[in-house]
Amino acid sequence: MPTPPNPGRTLLSCAISATLGLTAAQQSLAREAPSTVEEISVTAQKQAYRGDTPLESLPQQTQVLSGDTLAELGAVELQSALDIASGVARQNNFGGLWDSFAIRGFAGDENLPSGYLVNGFSGGRGFSGNRDASNVETIEVLKGPGSALFGRGEPGGTINIVTRKPGFERKGEGYLRATAGRYDTYRLEGDYADTLNDRVAFRINGARQDGESFRDTVTSEKTVLTPSFLVALTENTSLSYEAEYLKQATSFDRGIVAIDGDPGKVPVSNFYGEPGDGPSEVNANGHQLVLQHDLNDGWFILAGANYRASSFEDCVTEAELAAPRQQLYVDGQTLSRWQRCRDFDAEDTSARIELSGSFETGAFTHHMIVGGDTYEYALESQQDRWRVDAGKPTYSVDVFNPVYGQVAPEGSPLANRLEKQSAWGLYFQDQIDLSEHWKVLLGLRYDNFSQDIENRRSEMKSRQSQTATSPRAGLVYEASDTLSVYASYSEGFRPNSGVDFFGTAFDPEESKSYELGTKLVALDGALSSTIALFKMEKSNIVAADPAHPGSSAALGEAESQGVEIDITGDLTDTLRLLFNYAYVDAETSNDITNVDWGVDVPAGSPLINIPENSANLMLVKSFTVGGKASTFGVHVNYVDDRLGETIDPSYILPSYTLVNLLGSYQATGKLKLTVNVDNLLDEKYYVSSYHKLWTTPGSPLTWTLGATVSL
Repeated sequence: MPTPPNPGRTLLSCAISATLGLTAAQQSLAREAPSTVEEISVTAQKQAYRGDTPLESLPQQTQVLSGDTLAELGAVELQSALDIASGVARQNNFGGLWDSFAIRGFAGDENLPSGYLVNGFSGGRGFSGNRDASNVETIEVLKGPGSALFGRGEPGGTINIVTRKPGFERKGEGYLRATAGRYDTYRLEGDYADTLNDRVAFRINGARQDGESFRDTVTSEKTVLTPSFLVALTENTSLSYEAEYLKQATSFDRGIVAIDGDPGKVPVSNFYGEPGDGPSEVNANGHQLVLQHDLNDGWFILAGANYRASSFEDCVTEAELAAPRQQLYVDGQTLSRWQRCRDFDAEDTSARIELSGSFETGAFTHHMIVGGDTYEYALESQQDRWRVDAGKPTYSVDVFNPVYGQVAPEGSPLANRLEKQSAWGLYFQDQIDLSEHWKVLLGLRYDNFSQDIENRRSEMKSRQSQTATSPRAGLVYEASDTLSVYASYSEGFRPNSGVDFFGTAFDPEESKSYELGTKLVALDGALSSTIALFKMEKSNIVAADPAHPGSSAALGEAESQGVEIDITGDLTDTLRLLFNYAYVDAETSNDITNVDWGVDVPAGSPLINIPENSANLMLVKSFTVGGKASTFGVHVNYVDDRLGETIDPSYILPSYTLVNLLGSYQATGKLKLTVNVDNLLDEKYYVSSYHKLWTTPGSPLTWTLGATVSL
């Protein structure tokens, strides 16, 4: 039922329902059958790559963030939502225009958005802006490599967004939510679901937001709309369709500069671009079509197709990174700049078909998934750069008192490339119940990948084809209904997009991952916890190329190891808890020598933007005020210090601790009032960095007031 967030709903129940891949309206059915998906009615929409194996029996750690929890925290975008996930760290966000993160120490290419899935389909390829949370049912953070199923993934984990779906039990229900906050930020969000007849249901949700920023002259606006339909073709067959529209216009903002390695020497409000450049514009539209057919005895066929087109256009000014030309290194005050124009267009088409179910062989029960998928991806990118020639007037600003209005110098083409990728894969997974206590998982995936890159400036072309076989194995011992121990081993494969500065295509990333963990349910099922130890190795890593900004370079090999602790649930009937802690030791495994960089990066160097320690604590108390349901909560987020530039080990972003408050008051049966205060102590902090001249500061104290009306 598409109601506004209900603070009384337990985090544990959210996790269980999301684990089964169910929408909010199917959770009552899930509570009747919490351990299997097969018992759900035909109108329930299954998640791909999931099968019928319950989460507690899988040999991996998974954290599930419900849409209710995100709304309670005031997290309206994917990037801010992932701040409460263990072992997830922010990375370079490309001037605030895309989502970028690392899981367990490993990220993808810093010059591209991070990969994530939307209902099992790729949502990260291309340029789809900052992913909005208005249609999020749950965000699943699936730890460890998913290549044995999803294919082409990072070894740290996979993010899968499960969107809100229509259902036949919804009869003209939904909500409208309006918020207003500091820096003139405003947002209107809505969700509505109904049925057209007994065979067709629909749902539409979306949001419109705009505002200014603590950053001088920086503004943003975004419109997102997501309609969806569910058609019951027969008693055993359903067809679902979901569309997505996004339009985003945001000031391109590389952040502040660090002088002598200290970002604190300049105000966090200083903007070093040109307001007259106008915003960067992102446009995206997507379509998903899924056919689900119930064969018999719990066997399902799931077939689907996905199409997404996106574009990114701007012509903006930013700090120049070329060291010999940077005046700031000479006088500590004058920042040399350049202007770059970008025109990116991407198309991503994919399809998959999957058969899942269970059967018995003697005393063993098999939970099997077998399927195949394919995709075609095309990226057309053109860049021009305007920089000052020697002896001509500078295009610079004073870092302490920037004055705007300068005319950009004449420029020249920088890059014009067309990249095409095509791939197909076959996957198989079988989780076998050996006995009441022992489970074994075996999985295998085969990938065939090809890449063609045409440099239209030099008329050079490159082509590569790769194949990979990714195995996965795991063992689970369920000591009781409340305690299990697991171990797993996986191998991964992920093609690298693009070429280096000299036009050479990159070899695919390959990885190995080991994980050992335990899962415990306490307080009669009200509290769940997981402890996981992990170790990963990855080769053919691609990182940002400091000598050629906007390009990537091969980094070599890296490894990451650590521990994660997650605890969620109800401490009492009126007190909820979310706690997690991650220790991540991520570093290079080989010496890196790059003549253009002018420095060597020795083995054992930390990876950029990865905190060794991070933690979250959230407590929410439910109570009544004048007979009205109310909540009050506190959220504390700690992030350790991090390397701020790949080739400069002396540039370290300082650690920070944020204290956030949240509260709600159910004024009437249909009206709920909310308040969020972020960074209560007004701490000065920096969330990520690409380079000492491109460092992203965090927001000072902010507040948001909201009102939600149930329809």
